[in-house]
Amino acid sequence: MSDVWQRTERLLDGVERPVRYIDREWNSVVDRSADVRFALVYPDAYEVGQSNQAIGILYERLNALEGVAAERAFLPWKDMISAMRRQGVQLSTLESSTPLRECDVVGITLPYELTYTNILEVLDLAGIPLHAADRGDRDPVVVAGGPCAFNPEPVSMFVDAVLLGDGEEAVADIVEVIRVSRRSGREAALGALASVPGVYVPSLHQPGTGRPVRKRILKDLDAVRAPVCPIVPFMDVIHDRVAVEVARGCTRGCRFCHAGMVYRPVRERSADSVVRDVMASLRCTGYEEVSLTSLSTTDHSAIEDVLRRLTRRLDGTATSLSLPSLRVDAHGVDMAALASAGKKTGLTFAPEAGTQRLRDVINKNITEADLLETVHRAMSAGWRRVKLYFMVGLPTETDEDVRAIGQLVDKVVAAAKEATPKGERGALRFAVSVSTFVPKAHTPFQWEPQATREAIAERQSLLRASMPRKGVELSWHDPETSFLEGVLARGGRELGPVIEAAWRSGSLFDAWSDEFDYARWESAFAEAGVDAVAIACAAREPGSLLPWGHLSSGVDEAFLVSERERALRAEVTPDCSGGPCSDCGVCPSLGASVRTAGERRV
Repeated sequence: MSDVWQRTERLLDGVERPVRYIDREWNSVVDRSADVRFALVYPDAYEVGQSNQAIGILYERLNALEGVAAERAFLPWKDMISAMRRQGVQLSTLESSTPLRECDVVGITLPYELTYTNILEVLDLAGIPLHAADRGDRDPVVVAGGPCAFNPEPVSMFVDAVLLGDGEEAVADIVEVIRVSRRSGREAALGALASVPGVYVPSLHQPGTGRPVRKRILKDLDAVRAPVCPIVPFMDVIHDRVAVEVARGCTRGCRFCHAGMVYRPVRERSADSVVRDVMASLRCTGYEEVSLTSLSTTDHSAIEDVLRRLTRRLDGTATSLSLPSLRVDAHGVDMAALASAGKKTGLTFAPEAGTQRLRDVINKNITEADLLETVHRAMSAGWRRVKLYFMVGLPTETDEDVRAIGQLVDKVVAAAKEATPKGERGALRFAVSVSTFVPKAHTPFQWEPQATREAIAERQSLLRASMPRKGVELSWHDPETSFLEGVLARGGRELGPVIEAAWRSGSLFDAWSDEFDYARWESAFAEAGVDAVAIACAAREPGSLLPWGHLSSGVDEAFLVSERERALRAEVTPDCSGGPCSDCGVCPSLGASVRTAGERRV
């Protein structure tokens, strides 16, 4: 162990940000007596992975289990990778410098499709055979999880098992299976893992056959306490603050939203739990900023109570509260004002589309009047910066829908100026971010085609021409990046050789815009004989075999089909958290229910 660290340490003088690779961060855990070693790997740079909330949750959860040591590993940056390869240093954990190949379990997060080549780099740098079929009894079991686990087929040849859904309870089952079965060999361990609810073993399951594997769900968030002593890194990371999850799931029903479908039903932490864990985390870390996280934090039924209690307790401490997601209504602005305690930074809203027709197609359930009134209220209350999120390439979108984005932004600017005193209008700042729609698995739009790169380029040209000429900062996603995301999101096992070919040609850190090179992927598709356009841009019919059809988020396919049909008629579906059940099927199929902070609603 000390030899691995000594060899790693010698490389640090010659690399950028050597602090990425040193151990002993505050609140990190080292347990050399454990009989099961579990490496939690995030396939990106330290500053990205250390910000991942799921890694923190599982780290604390696993280390609380008797006889288990959970340690972290991240993908080194390219300069460090080169140095490690030159010196023959394999990837090891931060906490104890244990080589990943010597761990019992290597748990790899699948956060985003463009990290797939990073996963291969992690395995190869660790000395673990790339292909699951080539691993032996002495190799670790590679388990993947995270958002992209709901269609893991593109990386299925590289992983041994996949966990669908929530991990808090599942990781304990996985550890116990490994502890009991590892002496009987890899085949026995994989067979035992396949019996764990929520675990999918690709080598034992062919797409389109057998019973579907259903996701694992934590029915009551209060049953597992949030991490209260998170690791404090030595360097700035993407989200460098205390983050406490206040709710999981969302029932607003945006038809493009993968997370909104696969993380159903809504489960809220109680106000008491949130306040308790925020205060405990601040004491244990020394941070001066807290983020209350969820898919829609201001939808929490007790958010006002939580914010009032926290602002009272934090008064005079210089500790700030942030809400990462706001409703487009007066409630959202009021909650942001309560959280800000007079410090007005910026507000972010997501209208997503420029016309009401298209917002109804995607079930956004907000109107132009809602947005303008909310912006007016926010500017009147003292805010001076607004960021707006939109998408292009949505199903049924027309040129007029795209031009309407610029027209709506123009109205937002006018509403903001009207609500701002003349002497302060110079401080107004507007940012507009436009992403490209990617049809994702397990959503009502999973059958829809993605717009071609050429079509998206045309849409972006229309968009730029429609935007106000002054005072608005516009950014958009690269069409080739979005196209590749769509291919990897919609494809199946045929993409494994493509990913490997792209990696072997040098594709790495593709999620970083300055590292992305689509030419490598074009060559990889050609080498593997795979038609990328057919995967991403061809329409599919309900009832057809999908690469992820044997995996279940708990939402009935009949509901997804119905929502698709309603979308094509531009009909909205109300949020079921405040009204009648939308009959998505997730509660009965998973034996769960919507859980709010003040009540349990069946």
